[in-house]
Amino acid sequence: MPQEVEIKFRIDDVAALPGRLHACGFQLKTPRTHEMNVLYDLPGQPLRQKGEILRIREYGGNWTITYKSKGTEGRHKSRREIETHMADGKAMTEIMEALGFSASFRYEKFRTEWSDGHGHVVVDETPIGNFGEIEGTAEWIDKVAERLKISPEQYITSSYAQLFFLWKQQNGSHANEMTFAAVG
Repeated sequence: MPQEVEIKFRIDDVAALPGRLHACGFQLKTPRTHEMNVLYDLPGQPLRQKGEILRIREYGGNWTITYKSKGTEGRHKSRREIETHMADGKAMTEIMEALGFSASFRYEKFRTEWSDGHGHVVVDETPIGNFGEIEGTAEWIDKVAERLKISPEQYITSSYAQLFFLWKQQNGSHANEMTFAAVG
């Protein structure tokens, strides 16, 4: 069963990170690209209550649908992930709505992807700040983080929805979604 293992970390200087990644042997895989994510749930939000997500993502004109289980949290976030590409995200949205699902949360970002052939590091510029994600095996994540001078104390295992609601509470924001227009 496909397993996602990752950590997030805050990025203070987005302009400096590409040089650090190059120095660690990473190559640019996808240049800065807009990404829109919509989480879906049923009435009463049973998926959210179980810590699961069902997501439709549009990324640079490509569409994917993803299921993620709650998984386990520790030093790294580890969970089951099932994902597939779709030809028509708008049609899938209509199918979801016909089945009783509705959009429960939207978030967007600009993502840049890097890889060294063993895993990947992404740079996410979001409405609530800049974050990186390191995804691969737990050992590889720790080695890459150390080379990038990211300590385990800087690891974040929260989802973007969790980070948004924390940010919203800390900033007294009335935004209901993590989009550039809503956060303004």
